[in-house]
Amino acid sequence: MFSKSPIPRHAAALASLLALTHAYTLVNNFDASNWMSSFQAQSIPDPTGGFVTYLTQSEAEADGLYQIQGDQVYFGVDHTNTISPSGPGRNSVRLMSNAAYNNALIIGDFAHMPGSDCGIWPAFWVVGPNWPSGGEIDIIEGVNIGIANQMTLHTSPGCTVTVGQQGQTGAPPSPPFPLSPPPPLPTPSDTPLPGGSVGNPDCGAGGGYNGCAVVDYVGTSYGTAFNSVGGGVYATLWDASVIQIWYWEHSQVPADVTAGAPDPSGWGTPAADFSGCAFDTYFKNMNIVSGLSGARRLGFSSLIFDTTFCGSWAGNVWAQSYCATADASCQDYVARNPQVYADGYWLVNSVKVYQ
Repeated sequence: MFSKSPIPRHAAALASLLALTHAYTLVNNFDASNWMSSFQAQSIPDPTGGFVTYLTQSEAEADGLYQIQGDQVYFGVDHTNTISPSGPGRNSVRLMSNAAYNNALIIGDFAHMPGSDCGIWPAFWVVGPNWPSGGEIDIIEGVNIGIANQMTLHTSPGCTVTVGQQGQTGAPPSPPFPLSPPPPLPTPSDTPLPGGSVGNPDCGAGGGYNGCAVVDYVGTSYGTAFNSVGGGVYATLWDASVIQIWYWEHSQVPADVTAGAPDPSGWGTPAADFSGCAFDTYFKNMNIVSGLSGARRLGFSSLIFDTTFCGSWAGNVWAQSYCATADASCQDYVARNPQVYADGYWLVNSVKVYQ
């Protein structure tokens, strides 16, 4: 039986060092050549209560919301139709990988992610079976007009984390709903806030819904700011005793990553460095998920992309955000302003999985 007590700090440090010096082998390279056969479009009710309709693959392709563009993969949301605020929601795409993983180094290369728009909630994450017992790692996530990426772990009770020996450039979350108009886009030279702690160290708090989060305050880590520099690369290392996430603009990607021989030992301080928990107990058989919305609560382990609207995060903080000055209701705003979401799409160069 697995112990659910925190692992000793010296053991965590040793495990982290071993993970960083591990030689990684490419097991999956998802790109335009194989993407549509490697991910399934999930036409399901949004688990987070979002104002969204997830389309089937054939529906999404017919509407132009899911397609191969040269050597890149495009998937986004409807940005042309005015819809009823009392209807099922704006059309979008939610994708989950067919493959599942136990321990991995996941490197996602993105040319574009959904912009920082009122009502939107995009996410790129991995999730295990029987949520929250299989765990969830949110690699990219944000809502509304946010400009900073939030990285969060969700688990069953018992996983309490600390910042690992390498430290982190990220910091605990501040209110995720800007109370003033969006600021000017930051420049790459903006100095990140110092790290050193996790907002809530108990990743299983609130039945797993609360999670433990770190925000990357580097100026281009998310949304419109990310797109303004032509996108970037996220690397996530998940091992028995460490979960670490790095972000680089394309001009800053380490040479070993570009060469296909990733060596995390030379990457410097990560944006998030979770340690102190027996992660193999809480994270297993993970699948990749992608799209818009922090859609979770699945019975299968996957990499996931999704993009939703409103729901239990973007909608719940709406009244306290600047977005409420545009409309008192998140759903009303999303329904009546399709043109806002012309930049509500992902453009993926590749997602590579190493073990």
